[in-house]
Amino acid sequence: MVQQHSDGATFCATLVDEWIALGLKHAVVAPGSRSTPLAVALAGRYEIDVHVFHDERSAAFCALGIGVATGIPAVVLCTSGTAATHFHAAVVEAGLSLVPMIVCTADRPPELHGVGAPQTIDQQELYGSAVRDFINVEPQSSADAPSWRGIAQSAWSTSLASHNPGPVHLNLGFREPLVGTAGDLPPRGEVSSRQDVRVHLDSSIGPLLKSTRGVVVAGEGIADFDVASEWLGRLGWPIIADPRSGLRVLDDRLPHAPIISATDPILRSNVLQDRLRPDVILRIGEPPVSKVVNAWLAQSKATYIAVSRRPVVTDPDRVVTHSVTGPIEATLAAIGEVVGCPDEQWLASWVAAETIARTVIDESMSGAALHEAKVAHLLVDQLGDDTAFVVSSSMPVRDVEWFGGRRNDLRVLSNRGANGIDGVIATSIGVALGSREPVSVLIGDVALVHDSSSLVNIVDHAVDLHIVLIDNRGGGIFSFLPQAEALENDQFEKLFGTPHSTDFAALCKAHGIEYHEVDSEERLIEVSLRDGVRLSHVRTDRAQNVEIHRQLNDAVVSALEAAFSTGG
Repeated sequence: MVQQHSDGATFCATLVDEWIALGLKHAVVAPGSRSTPLAVALAGRYEIDVHVFHDERSAAFCALGIGVATGIPAVVLCTSGTAATHFHAAVVEAGLSLVPMIVCTADRPPELHGVGAPQTIDQQELYGSAVRDFINVEPQSSADAPSWRGIAQSAWSTSLASHNPGPVHLNLGFREPLVGTAGDLPPRGEVSSRQDVRVHLDSSIGPLLKSTRGVVVAGEGIADFDVASEWLGRLGWPIIADPRSGLRVLDDRLPHAPIISATDPILRSNVLQDRLRPDVILRIGEPPVSKVVNAWLAQSKATYIAVSRRPVVTDPDRVVTHSVTGPIEATLAAIGEVVGCPDEQWLASWVAAETIARTVIDESMSGAALHEAKVAHLLVDQLGDDTAFVVSSSMPVRDVEWFGGRRNDLRVLSNRGANGIDGVIATSIGVALGSREPVSVLIGDVALVHDSSSLVNIVDHAVDLHIVLIDNRGGGIFSFLPQAEALENDQFEKLFGTPHSTDFAALCKAHGIEYHEVDSEERLIEVSLRDGVRLSHVRTDRAQNVEIHRQLNDAVVSALEAAFSTGG
């Protein structure tokens, strides 16, 4: 069938052409009619991998995962109306996590607004402050062509801004007919990709780094391991390393600064809290997950320096005394050469505490039945060097932080911008598509039920994805909270435990996913070594899980206090 040239098609083809020139590799599309011009333009270019999801929420979280894996924005597209509202959760996460994303929502033309036209809502600034910019584009004509590449360039550069990357929302109005062919595209001009990286440094920070009792808290946000590790090695302070920091490495990778991975269990000891109290805290990146660690940092009354790539430093406890914002590696360079002079006894105490805690944890895991903490410990230890490890919020990310240990070359990712459990599977698919590497995801049953729509057609994405499901038939984290003791069991179960009857074997069968019932360490490792999309189903008990965590922490505290009471 012969199609006529369309200004809408030419406009969309121009946007796509410009984005390809700037580096676009992936687009995620949720099907719909009003978005036809841009969907066709994206699908018509071999340079772009187009991924289709039935559910807009899944599509947006997949785009988020691609941005996390690559640092390059994916385009995510939907039709008009409530479809656009389903992007919101992923847009919020991208905004808070500084993940680039180009969010494109199709819209009805102005004459169809306010008159009751179907599938028409107010999409102006729909995502509020979650986006770095909102660009509204009315239906285009050839007279507007000189501005088209500028629209694409503006969205791209803002999304990738070095000081504050994140999502940009383009709301694109289209009139019918929605199907047509593109005419000649306006020519490309010169585009500058240079961005000034400026770090405003408080001159008082340098002298503070001469403290003999300083501690580094390394969180998510470190992009260049070599730069950070070299600088931190010269400083020589103990490093409390969040698993997402990339710094939970073995001594051969960072020999001149002790890495502390068991900080949460260590600081459950009052003796160690006092013994290890610092004078200066240098936090690089985002805060750790652990409430125990954050409370100890807040109560230490130490001088607290926060280095963050965010424009506004994260400081919920209001304890940061000095802050520097900007790319972390540029900030470390601006601080300049450091030669630390940590107290040797101070360092020895940290090293001894880490050694004792890790020994107790590792010995407790050896030979034990497969429980939730052991699964986290085992995956960190056994995953391949080329595998990305996506960890759901709630208990999985805590178990990895508390018990995961140290190893080289493991990339740990988690949606900790808004800390929600939504979109974990879709994010993992995006990470796999963007990285083109194997991905393992550790997820709880409630989070998987919440994101089960992302399983639709999952095998068609041709990813190597191992879903490790911790199934305690409900919201396991609530069993650790005061609600569990304050409420009657029936009330607690109804409001917080939230048991369900999902048949995960049947769910996997419905979506063509390889299903494995796993009840041993050997079986979990065996399934991990397979290819394709598969799910390991690990059944646990919420009450037993609380008791196992208590026993693990008590064992660490007892060993530490016994050692340090005898002069350790």
